[in-house]
Parts: sequence; C-alpha cells; structure tokens
Amino acid sequence: MTQIKLLALDLDGTLFNNQKEVSFLNKMAIIQAKNKGVKIVITTGRPLKAIGNLLDFLDLKSQEDYSITFNGGLIQKNNGHCLFQKTLSREDVENITEMLLSLGLPVDIISDSKSYTLTAPNHNSLYPTANVQLDFHDIKTLDELPHGIVYNKIVTVFDANYLDRQLPNIPKHFHQEFELFKSRDIMLEIVPKGVNKGRALAILGEHLGIKKEEMMAIGDEENDLSMLRWVGLPVIMKNASVAVRKEFERTTSRTNDESGVAEAIEKYILREGKDGII
Repeated sequence: MTQIKLLALDLDGTLFNNQKEVSFLNKMAIIQAKNKGVKIVITTGRPLKAIGNLLDFLDLKSQEDYSITFNGGLIQKNNGHCLFQKTLSREDVENITEMLLSLGLPVDIISDSKSYTLTAPNHNSLYPTANVQLDFHDIKTLDELPHGIVYNKIVTVFDANYLDRQLPNIPKHFHQEFELFKSRDIMLEIVPKGVNKGRALAILGEHLGIKKEEMMAIGDEENDLSMLRWVGLPVIMKNASVAVRKEFERTTSRTNDESGVAEAIEKYILREGKDGII
C-alpha cells in the first residue's frame, strides 16, 4: 500500500461532531499522524476565521501548514499567505442573487469572514445558525453590498424540503457557468466554475510534490465528492449523505459523533493498532 503523505479533512459532519467540536480521540489520532510525517490539510467551505481556534488546537500553525477554504476557492498557508484564489465577479453575484431570490430562497454573499444577507419574502436565512462565527450584515438590496471586496461564494440556507423542491428550477445555464452543490441538507453553495476541493488538492499537491496516490481524504457530503474522487485513498463517514454513499464503499464504522476520523487514521495511517489509540 502506498504511504500516505497528505490527509485532507473535511470539517462539518467529519472532523467536527454535531456540537462543532473535535473529540479527544480525533485530536490524538491527528497528532500521531503528524508525528509520522503526514501533512494535515483542513478542507472546508468556511474561511479560516470561521473555524475558531481549531488550527491552534491541532497545532497546525507552522510555515508548512496549509488549508483549503471556500470549497477550493482559496488555498493558503495557515499563517494567511495565499497560494491560489478564485472568486466571483460582481456581475456573477448580481445574477446569482436575482435567480435565488426569484425562487424564494434567501441569499448570503460571503466575502472573507463576512456574510451579506438578503432575505427572500417571508424566508429568512438559516445561515447564522449554521455558521455562528461569521460576521453577518443584513442588507435590503444589492445596492448596499460593498464594491471593491472579494466575493468568495454565495450560499442559500433554508428548510431542506423547500430547498430540494427548488433545485430543479435553477436554470441550466447556472450549472454550466458555476459550481453548485449541497454541503448540508439545508445548504446550497455556488462558487466559480472549476472551484472544488479536488482541484485545490491537485494544485496543492503539485506545489508540495505530493502525488494523488499519496493522499487520503475523509468526507461526508456532496462538496467532498471532488476530493474523494481525486485522492488515492478516499474514506467516507458512516454518516455520509446518500449521494456520497452511492459512490464510495470505504466507510468508517463510526459517525462524526463517534470519532470516525480517528478510526480511519488508525486503520489507514497508523496501521491497524500499531502505535494506535483506539
């Protein structure tokens, strides 16, 4: 079996439990993987500022530590240095916002660690409850959205049943011009075309001299599919979504609430109990 040199970790539903915490077992497994020389890369839809003290907690603040944020729209060293970034244009934002509001879906426009929220008639965004660490600003129209800032992505976060009913009504050309995917049952994300976690891992791997066969990824949702398809060793969580479980068979026997990440690291990196913690 090829030696794993890089481990890509999703956060929500994977490394985080349902209280948005990292368990002791997960932390210890990550530390032992690092001690074996494995590079740990956080891959998330969030900006770094919206993951709290996670990097300090996992000791991922050195000059050689990287994270993939905004679902692949930004690759950066954990000290903030940018390696790669791709964002939406102002015209993109206006077109996407108009489309989502026409479907009765609220809109959150993400710029770094700020979110600018437009409410659809009688439909308030649930994003503040899904990501409490962002800096939220309510705006009534796009005229109130600042110019001269980056537009990393747009999300709509609303009742899962209503969202699923509206997804087929999104015009086809939006799927051709952008990447659209669900990252949770209540959340649809829209990012620039070509932006995804898999492409970001390819760019980072080329930068670091690490082949995809030497990468392992753990995830649970549709926004993780690209990185799971890219790496040599994809592992999905027991609690993975139906779309993910349809495609991958290598599954943990434990959920994100049961330290499933530690189980996967133990099995595929720490070699089934040798130097193990479980």
